[in-house]
Amino acid sequence: MEATEIRRLVMLEDRHWWYRERRAILTRELRRFGRPGKALDIGAAGGGNTRVLVRHGWDATATDFSEVAVEVARERGLKAIQADARDLPVESRSLGLVTAFDVLEHIEEDYLVTEQIARVLKPGGHTLIAVPCDMALWSAHDDAVGHVRRYDRESLVQVVEKAGLVVERLWSWNVLLRPVVARRRKSSTGSDLEDTPPLVNLALSAIVRAERYLPVKSWRGVTLFLHARKP
Repeated sequence: MEATEIRRLVMLEDRHWWYRERRAILTRELRRFGRPGKALDIGAAGGGNTRVLVRHGWDATATDFSEVAVEVARERGLKAIQADARDLPVESRSLGLVTAFDVLEHIEEDYLVTEQIARVLKPGGHTLIAVPCDMALWSAHDDAVGHVRRYDRESLVQVVEKAGLVVERLWSWNVLLRPVVARRRKSSTGSDLEDTPPLVNLALSAIVRAERYLPVKSWRGVTLFLHARKP
């Protein structure tokens, strides 16, 4: 993610419907993982998700390839290190949790990232991964933000299991708004990361929150979430 995108993300993420609901998903998943320990947030950008980990008791460190991202995260009071996700400067078998939201799709050798996640996790440790899904949604937005691919369920599971991790859950997110996203992406000329008018933001928040209660997680969405553990 470019420096301008990171700065824009930090300005938007506290109020933007997409980031707020994604943090809510992370919060709910953390309740499944038991007692907090050491965690690493890969591709943390400005550290929005790292802050969630810290608030819930995790000794969390943000890491990003971008020097600007690390600088921003530190400005926000977070522990942060600059690193390549394919070669993490972290001791093997030292972490209870690794999060990687919107990371794998940026890296050609995505299998190296999942191998690193498996290496640094303790036995029984967890990873929570989010990626954009479905190449049918490919657009100028993906080009603008540096995506290499969008995933389907099979390809995501394959790269995780190849690293020796056990998939516990896999589900779709942003399902109800997929038709809107697909239509908008057809006319996209670049990144669609932008501020949203308050009333629109409120309406979109209500729609995406409804997925918490509806049986739509097996339908096609815009994002795939995956929870895996190290045996």
